[in-house]
Amino acid sequence: MITAEWKPIEEMVGYLRGHKKVLVIGCATCVAECAAGGEREVETLAPLLAMAMQNDGNPIEVKSATLERQCEPEFLEDIAEAAAEADAIVSVACGIGMQLVAERYADTSLYPGVNTTSLSIREEPGLWTSRCAACGDCVLGLTFGLCPVARCAKSLQNGPCGGTRTNGMCEINEDTPCIWRLIVERATARGRLEDLTKVRPPKDWSNSPAGGPKRMLREDLRS
Repeated sequence: MITAEWKPIEEMVGYLRGHKKVLVIGCATCVAECAAGGEREVETLAPLLAMAMQNDGNPIEVKSATLERQCEPEFLEDIAEAAAEADAIVSVACGIGMQLVAERYADTSLYPGVNTTSLSIREEPGLWTSRCAACGDCVLGLTFGLCPVARCAKSLQNGPCGGTRTNGMCEINEDTPCIWRLIVERATARGRLEDLTKVRPPKDWSNSPAGGPKRMLREDLRS
């Protein structure tokens, strides 16, 4: 899932100064699952913002709504009436949803209520860990389902670096297991350790953001 976390209330207060009617919109999918932007979080954030703005000497009227998804244009129409009455929108969706809201309601100031953090899994209550970098050149079939792009601090493709700790932890963050140690262990358990002796060519980074926004085109789905 895409994970996010609330921006500091003080930061939100800073960019809401001068506005009078604010619409806070949540998203009922990814950010709801990580307890950052679902209906419950929106209903908590709205009065907190109103109180903070009141204490700041800039009272505002705050309304709230939660959409099924902010990253799908059709769902954005559900807030058309409320958005027309607001002079600012605070979105607590991921950066993708926020940008779509900004396009649809281009005449209304839009501000983020969260910082988008990663593509992650929930390992345990309250802990999410990145497992995918959305690199566009998946190697999971070669690394036994463990991603060295997102889970290695150096995104190494052909085995661990020389800095791996003797206890199998990463030299960059000693709380993080070396992903290549885990890959080797899984390959060994499956009797396929020899697969890892095959040197892979440099990874195709053509889909990295360095070339501009990423795009995925499926001609078979175009009408």
